[in-house]
Amino acid sequence: MTENILITGGTGVLGRHVVDRLARAGLPARVLSRTRGPHIGDLTTGAGLGPALGGVNTVIHLASDPRDSSADVEAARRLIAATPPEAHLVYISIVGVDRHPYTYYRHKHEVEKLIEDSGLPYTILRTTQFHNLVVLKLVKLAKSKVMPVPAGTDVQPVEVTEVAERMVELALGAPAGRVPDMGGPEIVSAAEAARTYLRVTGRRGLVMPLPVPGRVAAAFRRGVHLAPDHPDGRGTFADFVSAAAGRSGYEAGSEGR
Repeated sequence: MTENILITGGTGVLGRHVVDRLARAGLPARVLSRTRGPHIGDLTTGAGLGPALGGVNTVIHLASDPRDSSADVEAARRLIAATPPEAHLVYISIVGVDRHPYTYYRHKHEVEKLIEDSGLPYTILRTTQFHNLVVLKLVKLAKSKVMPVPAGTDVQPVEVTEVAERMVELALGAPAGRVPDMGGPEIVSAAEAARTYLRVTGRRGLVMPLPVPGRVAAAFRRGVHLAPDHPDGRGTFADFVSAAAGRSGYEAGSEGR
């Protein structure tokens, strides 16, 4: 059967790599847009979703808004309602969302549950944070000569292009439910990541681990967001920063997840 794929969030950090890989495989996808192109649909209102999803047999749902993640839950409801009943719904989630008190993660878990209860054939992949997100935070901290980082907290960033490869593989395969988590190749402390960023980019600064109070910080210290049993990624954090630092205008911190 010829794949007819629609992607939400197709212009985002992950989405554009997924679109590119599908195109290289000879499978150009519909990219849902609120304002441009032939596939206009609005997840915030539901307008246009029916026509945009007409005849689709695979939906890759990547759209998300960390600034208002409660809207992601309602957007998922609208998307599910408009998706053809036999279509394969593939969703990107985050490691630990079922055990973490962070509001954004809790809403991601709500979306997972909506998909699981929808009756649609589905696949859900949870990954650790993208390299981009870690660097985005470090870029902001590096504006000061002292870089405060959360003490006792580790990160396991994963290369977004590798996640895109996995998402395409899952989208072209049979619905698999929630598949094994995907993590980056190494777990490093937040302080070590900050020092790597400074060293590779040639910046100067004092990295200062500081205790952070609260339930959310405690969950991060416990490593709820890590996937130590799945160091599946290949590209390391230092690799990512080095490659990004070599690009004109240094773009490593321009986007996150």
